[in-house]
Amino acid sequence: MGSVTTIQVGGSIRVRRTSQSAKKECASMNTASDLTIVIPAKNEAKLFPRLLTSLASQDYPQMRNTKVLVADANSTDGTPDIVMSFRDRLDVGVIPGGLPSVGRNAGAALADTRYVLFIDADVHPALIRRAVELAQRKNLHCVTTNIICPDGGSMDRLLYFGNNLFQQLSRIHHPFSTGMFMLFEKRRFDELGGFHEQVHFAEDYLLSKQVARSKFAIVRGGVYTTNRRFQKMGHLRVARLFLKTAFNYWNERHFLRDHDYWA
Repeated sequence: MGSVTTIQVGGSIRVRRTSQSAKKECASMNTASDLTIVIPAKNEAKLFPRLLTSLASQDYPQMRNTKVLVADANSTDGTPDIVMSFRDRLDVGVIPGGLPSVGRNAGAALADTRYVLFIDADVHPALIRRAVELAQRKNLHCVTTNIICPDGGSMDRLLYFGNNLFQQLSRIHHPFSTGMFMLFEKRRFDELGGFHEQVHFAEDYLLSKQVARSKFAIVRGGVYTTNRRFQKMGHLRVARLFLKTAFNYWNERHFLRDHDYWA
């Protein structure tokens, strides 16, 4: 049921009924977001329109009040201008970035919300509300999801299937969250020191594996991405790097080596 409000107009009294749904909608519009979104980027002008349109259409009720920070690593293709063209639909901002770890940490340092969501420019996220609600309901420190590559070939899908399987298995050992979609409780993120800025590959795993298993979860569904990583590096090289990292989860020196991932 809704509530009844009486208002006086001229010499008459009118009754206005307010539905519960309208009250909730009004409350959500005036409620500060619990979330900051951080996106590291360099020369992503072609991808940002799709990503930001996706963010603007999320069913997360505080999306319009959610700060979206793009940590730009000196793009030369107009990425910052594309981002700021969405300021009438999102609370966007562009900050100085660098390699992904540097950009993510820079964005997180500016966040004053309970949660920070790290995503990449080439993803299409459609489950932000469910990820935040899961973290809130279970008091989690880190939430991730599956990665889906709908437009890739069979080898692309196979490798992402392996990534998703490893994530599921990591719940019983050392949690693995992909940096393509990583929701972190800000307080715990700060306690862990954020992303290691000297690590260029698997910095997401190096961070998430420090989260307690009871404080980690994988939200159902997934985010859509492209196969550009495999096109750039080749399937075999990416698979070999992934497996070497999985078997060296305990060896910090492995993470600190230059694997030429961003070469």
